[in-house]
Amino acid sequence: MITQRVATLGQRIEDTLEAAGRFTLFSLEAAAWMARDARSLRRIKLLMPQLYDIGTMSIPVVMIVGAFVGAVIGIESYDQFLAVGQEQRLGGVISISVLKQIGPVLAAMMIAGRVGGAVCAELGTMKVTEQIDALRVMGVDPVAYLVVPRVLACVLMMPVLTLFCDILGVFGGWVVVVRGYGVDNAAYWAFSRDFVGAFELFSGLGKATFFGLCIGLIACYKGFNCGPGASGVGKASTESFVATFISIIVSNVFIASFLKNLYVLLYGAGGPTAFG
Repeated sequence: MITQRVATLGQRIEDTLEAAGRFTLFSLEAAAWMARDARSLRRIKLLMPQLYDIGTMSIPVVMIVGAFVGAVIGIESYDQFLAVGQEQRLGGVISISVLKQIGPVLAAMMIAGRVGGAVCAELGTMKVTEQIDALRVMGVDPVAYLVVPRVLACVLMMPVLTLFCDILGVFGGWVVVVRGYGVDNAAYWAFSRDFVGAFELFSGLGKATFFGLCIGLIACYKGFNCGPGASGVGKASTESFVATFISIIVSNVFIASFLKNLYVLLYGAGGPTAFG
């Protein structure tokens, strides 16, 4: 029994390492095609529909999520800040929370669910119906034709969608805190300006760019390597979302740690806090 369990564990480790190697090679191939065809007009024509489907069509969902999350932060934080007489600082707290952490992560989650699953299902269906093999027969590289436009669209549109999420998140907090609880409007925006600088803004957008790369690569990889039949496509879509979700959460920890150390390196320790 012990031997069987050890063999099973070893097989799982081997399968995991093999999958990681295949994903690395897949990512490197996609990166090579991106660099090779960066100025190709044909690639731009393939990219434009993906920018619309992945970016423009996702704006309403991201805006709604951002607005209500900002409102929830204001509702949950007001009583605690009021108890210590610092309710006017809520503008800064909401703004920096949304821009640095909540906005990029929530926008990435929504795109992973809305776009990642759709991309994986689309490419998986093409594989099951042998359309990807047909592209190879015609002399067209499927990674260059199918993967690169989708990955680039995710990378380019994630910062834009994150901006929409950030703006609506700050506005949602403003509606609750200023209009709902009566906090001074000028103080809300003054502390927002004091708390948020260029570093905080670009930190969130940098995270969003990396999250977009994760979403695009994982969704395309799972679609290209799905199992046979409808069940294989469905399983690949589920695995795509789970893997993307985990990659976003885990990478966010390391990116946040890196950006914090970078801030200390550039500006020194300190900076605005919730209470001064």
